[in-house]
Amino acid sequence: MKKIFLSLVVFCSVNLCFGQSSLISYDDITYLLHNNINKADTFFMSKGFTMVKKDVKKKTRKYGLSLPGHTYINIDLRTDGKRLFIDMETNEPQQYNLIYNSISQYINKEGNIADVQSFTVKDLGNIYITINDTMPYDPLKRLYDIHIISDKGITAYN
Repeated sequence: MKKIFLSLVVFCSVNLCFGQSSLISYDDITYLLHNNINKADTFFMSKGFTMVKKDVKKKTRKYGLSLPGHTYINIDLRTDGKRLFIDMETNEPQQYNLIYNSISQYINKEGNIADVQSFTVKDLGNIYITINDTMPYDPLKRLYDIHIISDKGITAYN
């Protein structure tokens, strides 16, 4: 009986740990902001994202991930010197909840300007989140635009 219970606990914990492995959290964002854009390729490939577009001259990259339930996550990365900017568009509510919950303990300042939630996060930068209704209207789905701008002191290592 103990073996069955122990194996059930291990199975459930493995499913919970790897259930959100394709979603982006606070730790993932800090990793991306502190490393150069070339390391983002292997990072996103390990999470299951595919590269949609790569522009070497403009120093931009776009990644996409389709999830079950007709949801998606699209991420745009842009470098400006040694700083990295992240723009995320998703209709997956778990992605929004994961980011919101993972930054909640690091928030220095929080505010709302019109329909934009703004957060100043310790050792990260500013996060701006806009939540819109989807077209055609579906009360269960929302469109989340998340813009992450790193602090001036955070630069990518080579």
